[in-house]
Amino acid sequence: MPTGVLVSRHDVTIRRWAERDHAVVHWTELDRGGHFLAMEAPDLLTDDVRAFFRKVR
Repeated sequence: MPTGVLVSRHDVTIRRWAERDHAVVHWTELDRGGHFLAMEAPDLLTDDVRAFFRKVR
């Protein structure tokens, strides 16, 4: 299953484990936002979800 990952600067980057357990096809690290990214920066989340689905459709 294709997987997209979006992490903010406050989250611990877990790329190695994510790629080990999932088929990561989209990875984004943001320089702003926090743990509640959907509330703090919904535009960034929406743009990234759209970018992920453009890759897998």
